[in-house]
Amino acid sequence: MALQSKRVISLLPSAAEIVALVAGGDRAVQLVGRSHEDDYPASVIKLPILTAPKTKFTTTADVDVQVSQFLAQGNSLYTLDIEKLKSLNPDIIVTQDLCHVCSVDLNMVQQVAKEMNPAPTIVALNPMSLDDVIKSIDDVGSALEMVKESNLAKSKLLSRIKYARHIASQSHTAGRKRARVAFFEWPSPIYLGGHWTPQIIRWSNGVQVVNDCKDGETAEMGAPPSFRVPPQEVIDAHPEILIVCPCGLNLDATRKEYEETLLLSEWWPKIAENATKIALVDGNQMFNRPGPRLVDALEWLVGYINDIPEIIPKDFPWQDLKS
Repeated sequence: MALQSKRVISLLPSAAEIVALVAGGDRAVQLVGRSHEDDYPASVIKLPILTAPKTKFTTTADVDVQVSQFLAQGNSLYTLDIEKLKSLNPDIIVTQDLCHVCSVDLNMVQQVAKEMNPAPTIVALNPMSLDDVIKSIDDVGSALEMVKESNLAKSKLLSRIKYARHIASQSHTAGRKRARVAFFEWPSPIYLGGHWTPQIIRWSNGVQVVNDCKDGETAEMGAPPSFRVPPQEVIDAHPEILIVCPCGLNLDATRKEYEETLLLSEWWPKIAENATKIALVDGNQMFNRPGPRLVDALEWLVGYINDIPEIIPKDFPWQDLKS
């Protein structure tokens, strides 16, 4: 008798990527439902959508107002189609307990799971650094009972990380000083990258202004969550490299926000005039999802900061505005 496949639901985009990476198309694992933001790999797009945002994107400034209003009222930012979720009979639900504005609330998912018989296993990911992201592959692999496969996937990613860090270290040893970086995770109001992003910047021979790793130069830890930063504080930090990579926005939307928000602001020209490099990056796909493609982001950043284009992944979604 053939073994019944494990039915898996992803409630955050990076989870679908990790499941797909570990399972590798194995029929023993079947993704049966996804969040509204799950769009990679392309095979997941046809799956039933179980979540939806309560906010509507207009501009980054307006979305910030909407989010603040919802949170002030104690409301979730997302809806969850509970009946559809139950009808899919999942064995495993992969979600997160990291960011209250990133996906559905873990407590809601746990409550729904308690109402089901049998109750699905909940795998809650909570990565604060790139090391934690790699460990989350272990967590998913264990839940899928595919430890051998997850170890192999993890080994390949760790090998790429080691090589990228070696290239950055060589560049630093050869005399290139650490670049001061401002990574705009949200442009209006300003939120500079948190969690794993400052660590990736450190590993790339850079240092993020204002919000650095908790352990600084050691860079074995991530940073505090992203927080609102007054423009003058960024101006006073004199960043040399500006990276605009808004969470959830693709490259076209990022470009639009850059042209219609940043370029028209009073403060952006004061930051940009002394910058040696400015780049736009697809924030929907890169950097802001705690999944395997953070390694692509590391490789891009090493190449970008240190002028080593050959290490940048082919088709990495970015635009060079100043270099």
